[in-house]
This record gives sequence, C-alpha cells and structure tokens, in this order.
Amino acid sequence: MFNNSSKIMFFGILMMGTLISISANSWLSAWMGLEINLLAFIPLMSDNKLMSTEASLKYFLTQALASSVFLFATILALLNSSKTNSNLFMEMMIFSSLLLKSGSAPFHFWFPNVMEGLSWINTLILMTWQKIAPLMLISYIIIKPLIITSIILSSLIGALGGLNQTSLRKLMAYSSINHLGWMLTAMYNSNTLWFTYFSFYSFLSFLMVFMFNMFKISHINQLFSLFFHSKTMKFFLMFNLLSLGGLPPFLGFFPKWVVIQSMTLNNQFFILTFLVLTTLITLYFYMRLSYSALMLSYTENNWMPFSSYKTSNLLMFMTFSFMSSFGLFLISSLYFML
Repeated sequence: MFNNSSKIMFFGILMMGTLISISANSWLSAWMGLEINLLAFIPLMSDNKLMSTEASLKYFLTQALASSVFLFATILALLNSSKTNSNLFMEMMIFSSLLLKSGSAPFHFWFPNVMEGLSWINTLILMTWQKIAPLMLISYIIIKPLIITSIILSSLIGALGGLNQTSLRKLMAYSSINHLGWMLTAMYNSNTLWFTYFSFYSFLSFLMVFMFNMFKISHINQLFSLFFHSKTMKFFLMFNLLSLGGLPPFLGFFPKWVVIQSMTLNNQFFILTFLVLTTLITLYFYMRLSYSALMLSYTENNWMPFSSYKTSNLLMFMTFSFMSSFGLFLISSLYFML
C-alpha cells in the first residue's frame, strides 16, 4: 500500500480529516473533517479489484447518507436554537448519523459487507482509525435511551453474527461490532475509559490483521493447515484470538476488566450482565476456531515453506504476541500502583 506515493498522500489527508473532526468547535467544522476523511479513504479502498470497487461504493453511499443526515440536522438545530423540543430531535438525528458512520448496531448493515471486499490493511484502518472521529463526536452528545439501545444491539448482533461465518474478515467485522458495544458502555461512564478500551482494541486488531496479512489468510479452513512446522506460532495465533475475545489471562481482558469495575461502581448490573453473556458467545466462536485449528489433522501444503516469511516480520509478530499473551500481569500491576 505505502509503495505508492498517491496512497501516502491520501493516507495523510485521511488522518488530517479525523484530526479536524476531533478538534472542531462546531458541528459544521466536524462535518467538514468527516467529509475530508471519507473522500481520502475511498481511493485507498479501490485497488482495481471487483470486490474492493464494490466495497468502496457501498462505503461511500452509506457514509454519504450519514453525512447528509448529519448536515441536515446540524442546519436545522442552528435554525431552531430557541426551541428545546426540536433541539432534542436534532440531537437524536446527529447521534443516529454518527452511529451509522461508526458501524454500530442497529446501523451496522454495511460494515461486514464492506469489510469482506477490502485488503487486510484497509480493514485495519476501517476497524480502528475510521472509528475515532465518529466515536469522539458521539461522546459530546450522549443521549441515554439511544446509547443504551445501541450498546445492547451492538453486543448482541456482534456476538450472534459471528457464529456462522467462515470468512475471517466478516468474523473480525462482527467482533468489531461487539467491541463497539463495550466502547459505547465505557463512553457512557467516562471519556478516558473508552479511549483506553479503544487503544487496547486497536493494538489487538493490528496484531490479528498483521498476522492474517503476513500469512495471506482469508478463511477459517486456511488456519487448519497453517503452522504444522511450528507449533509455537500456532499457539501464539490462538492466544491472540483469545486475547481479542477478552479471556482473563490475556491482555485483552484488561480493558474489559476496567469497564466492568466502572459499571459495578455505577450499579449498571443489567447492561453489565448482558455484555458479559454476549462476550461469552464471541469467546465460543474464537474457542471453536482455536480448537479446530489445533485438534484437527490436515495435510501440510508443500508450497508454503516457513522460510518464505521475513525474519523481521516473524520476530515482530512473536514480540507483539508475547505482549498480548502475558501483558495483563504488567499492565494490571501498573494500573493498581497508579
């Protein structure tokens, strides 16, 4: 991706658009930042393949719809600034359009389909960087009934949607929707908390995408015949999957632990119970994936030698995997010391 100078330029504009949105002091300038971000991401998505062209078109149409609603609601809110009831309605429209932009349920319909058509690098950008601006703007305008509805639906759809998937991109998409439920819950309690959760989620997503991209994996059945030459690598792959799911001994449990602690202090037991139960469903399909890849015996492909991968990439993957697997002990001790 970054061998092309135009891609580097568009990536810079994409980052600039997000920074404009999160540093804006009016809804209109936030909308401008979102539009710049959208128009820079479209050329990055299109790489002359049929699937990516279709994905970029779907992404553009849904984001254009969300931007139109956002701008319409912003203008109406400026015109009717004296009327309290109409302002609440406009805020609900703005909130809904931002949920659509971030891919949260019940406006998640476009997200798995777009993810399916993208390269792994673009899926990482879509799952992490593209969520920063909408989530930051959502944190300015939290409407209690809407955010609670979105939390419950995101966690439920993210858990159930991933059960019957064979494509790893769609599986990561539904996992992202489930994590969005946790992020919105963290945001409902504290701005610092959601950003902490988002940082850990971004690291774990980067780790998974880095591995899938390095070994050119797109479907579950490719995992079965991978790493027969190195059981250590296979174990690290499974540790990373379980860490992303939030299993306690791994690093991915830490942000969930902090959110659970915050919700317990605020007596939000119903939402907490629901989130934990749906996370158990996501852990089930990660465990199923891990169990199949470790226990089932498949023949090894002779044309995938271990030596074909760069040593630097393998070393980087192993280092990050070690952090993902055993980082919880260090992070939790630092957290409680502070």
